[in-house]
Order: sequence, then structure tokens, then C-alpha cells
Amino acid sequence: MTTTKRPIAIQTEIDAARHRSTLLGRPGFLIRRLHQVHCSLFLEETEAFGITPVQYSLLTALEQHGELDQNTVALEVGLERTTVAEVIPRLEARGLLQRRQSETDRRVKLVKLTRKGKTLVRKMEAAVQRAHDRTVDHLPPADRERFLLYLIRLVEATNEHGSVPYRLPPVE
Repeated sequence: MTTTKRPIAIQTEIDAARHRSTLLGRPGFLIRRLHQVHCSLFLEETEAFGITPVQYSLLTALEQHGELDQNTVALEVGLERTTVAEVIPRLEARGLLQRRQSETDRRVKLVKLTRKGKTLVRKMEAAVQRAHDRTVDHLPPADRERFLLYLIRLVEATNEHGSVPYRLPPVE
């Protein structure tokens, strides 16, 4: 592992964390652990709605893009097609979205939010934002933005290495 020149205070803090546990020096472990923490916070904040983070991502992708085929939904949220195929019927059973066959290709299923689904996404916004805020609230405000920017840069730079495709929006 290469070390880069860091301010002494940052390097000292990282070294102290690594001394407490070698896991604290591994980005992959930290990312996975932070994801676990965020999912717990999300479920805590949104408990009344009965929606998982994956389901919410799917609902918000449909809200943003309108009607999509199931394969495109998978690309928009970076999920395996089989996972999307399992999630969609659950959301459909709750009346949050509806599916129909494409008129041009009978093999393709199109999915869109229902009015109830759109209403739920709007109702969840504040609770979801609280979960996101709580995920990073231990960072100083300026560092929260920097952290988000670093996450964006990492996802954009390494996207092609993911096991599941994610269609990155174009940079404008």
C-alpha cells in the first residue's frame, strides 16, 4: 500500500485508527460498514413506510425517468436484473407501480409509478433526507460536501469494475 503525503494530523489519526484495528485502514471494509450503518438509519427513519433502500432507489428512478422497461430500471439503480424482477412484484402488489407489456416487443415489461407510488416517494423525502444527514452528521459541514464529492469521483472512476452495470448520468 502506497502512502501519500498527508497533513501530519490526518496521518496521525489514520495511524491511530489502524493501530486499534487493521480493518479501519481498509477502504472496502469501511465502505461496507458505512453502508450497513446507512441502511439501518434509513430503515429507522422510514419505518412507517415499509420501504427498503433498494425499493426506494427503484421508486425514485421511476419518478425521475417515468415509464421504463425492467432492464433499464436495473441499469438506472445499479442492480441485477433478477433483483429488480423480484422487487417489482412486491411494489406492484402494494399498488405503488404498475407493469404492462410493451406494445412493440411482447417480451419487454414496462414499469411506471402509480399515483400512490408518486405520493409515497414525496411523503418519504424528509425521512430519507434525515437518514442521509445522519449518515454524515459526525463530519464537519464542509467535510460532508467534500466526502460526497469524493464518493462521486470514486463511483465515476471505478464504475466499469462493478459486478452490476450502473448507467452513470452524463457529465454536463
